Amino acid sequence: MREYKHLLLANKAWAAERLEENPDYFTRQIVGQQPEFLWIGCSDSRVAPDQLTNTEPGGMFIHRNIANLVDPGDQNLMSVVQFAVEVLKVGHIIVCGHYACGGIQAALEGGVDGHVHDWLAIARNVVDNHRDELDALPEDQRANRLVELNVHDQLVQLARTDVVQKAFAAGQLLELHGWVYDLRDGLLKPLMEIDANTPLEAVSKPEKVLV
Repeated sequence: MREYKHLLLANKAWAAERLEENPDYFTRQIVGQQPEFLWIGCSDSRVAPDQLTNTEPGGMFIHRNIANLVDPGDQNLMSVVQFAVEVLKVGHIIVCGHYACGGIQAALEGGVDGHVHDWLAIARNVVDNHRDELDALPEDQRANRLVELNVHDQLVQLARTDVVQKAFAAGQLLELHGWVYDLRDGLLKPLMEIDANTPLEAVSKPEKVLV
């Protein structure tokens, strides 16, 4: 098991490497951030958005939660969205799920309780919304298809929030993207996009990506 002190040592090595490459690296970081992207993803430790997109610090505003859910009543999430859209003026918001997601598996099969069970209520709603399609699939394909359907439902939910609707109405340049990350090959796979001209009631479900 990696001891916590190794993290501190790794941090010193990382900071020294940054300074060796660019003596002004941290001076420029202090000036502020101007990210172009807000990433809403899963808390899974295998999915590190800055690493898998090769994004330097300052290039991406990030919010993560179990199963990459969008709950308009979650003040943590909505304050991140508001700050990203109204203050940072990001041009793109990405909702990214990933295959083999434990939260999605739990929403489909149960087996959790307490805070996790309560949080996954939104994901269980996705199961209910797409029950016919999921039940028609072989059992071993249902969880990964639910990952894709969850990205769809969360992106539409995000588009309906007051912050995004206000930005759309004001003509602010803002696009929403639904992606899924494949642990098998390390690749991001786009599923769908929404902008100010997209009729939300007619947003179709994404095609099945994982075969």
